[in-house]
Amino acid sequence: MEEILLLGIKDKQGYLSFWNDNISYALRGCILIELALRRRIALVRDPNRRRVSLSERLVEVIDDRQTGETILDETLRMMKAQQDPPAPPGAPAGSAGSGGEKLGVNNWVDLLSGETWNVLKIGFQLKQVRERLAKGLVDKGVLRTEKRNFLLFDMATHPVADTKTKADIIRRVVSMLTATTSTVPREALLEEGTQCRVLRGVCLVCAAYTASVLDNAFGGSPTSTGALGYEEREAAFARADEILAEFSNWPFGSGLGESGSTPGSRKRQGSRIATGTTTDPGRESILGLVTDAKKEMNSGLAGVSSSGPSQPLDDSEDLGFELVAGVLEVLSKLDSLL
Repeated sequence: MEEILLLGIKDKQGYLSFWNDNISYALRGCILIELALRRRIALVRDPNRRRVSLSERLVEVIDDRQTGETILDETLRMMKAQQDPPAPPGAPAGSAGSGGEKLGVNNWVDLLSGETWNVLKIGFQLKQVRERLAKGLVDKGVLRTEKRNFLLFDMATHPVADTKTKADIIRRVVSMLTATTSTVPREALLEEGTQCRVLRGVCLVCAAYTASVLDNAFGGSPTSTGALGYEEREAAFARADEILAEFSNWPFGSGLGESGSTPGSRKRQGSRIATGTTTDPGRESILGLVTDAKKEMNSGLAGVSSSGPSQPLDDSEDLGFELVAGVLEVLSKLDSLL
């Protein structure tokens, strides 16, 4: 969440683009992804769920322990209350109230964003997410707070104070989108031992792409590490689109297959034919991401909680990764929703 906000913030001005309507929606999706990766929520285990699209499959809370992060815990409490309403006064201890309802992935992203006509659901909106995330980054020393005058009013802005932190995020994004082999670059990942670090890198790229903040990573920001030329930028955007297509399906990598294509892949295929080249290094890179993400899913590291020991995965853990794919499917349709 914080990484997406940091990519979108203008380094010196300290605010997001006024024309970016996507980032708020994408941030809510990132909240659900983080809760899924921390094993707090997952899809409901229902054999019939595959009859509906990923984005419509129901979500449930599987562990209501607090994470220690305010926004995540607030979301978790709301989801738990919706799923298991409090018991009425006088009910036996440990019992839940009636009328609980489990909602789909797309419903939760909508509700957290305040996109609903149901007045009974308005209370589910997470308010001031961007400002709260920015204040958290100020507390960490990554941003600083200033006052800027915008014609008739003053507004708090948050210019970048720690340029190295933002440059590291940009380096990870650019490294993943410009890789030419099936081996995932070390520069594209968080430090060794991080839970689900390949999948986290993929989610960072996909969320940044759907939130329309990739321009800052490609040379639109003073902290950009190695500005990309026009053709490189177009290729990187096309790569991000293909990564999103592969990981917004379940199982991961089943969206396109060997014969599938996206506009970006078709454009590169035509370019390769024109130059007499038969291999597609971008395709190899994406397949490498899928392979490594699947290895993570089947390893002990993927089952590590934020503070717990390594545990082997079972079917319920797969439902958490399936939820991640569902959120990415929602984000992939963002431009058609807004």
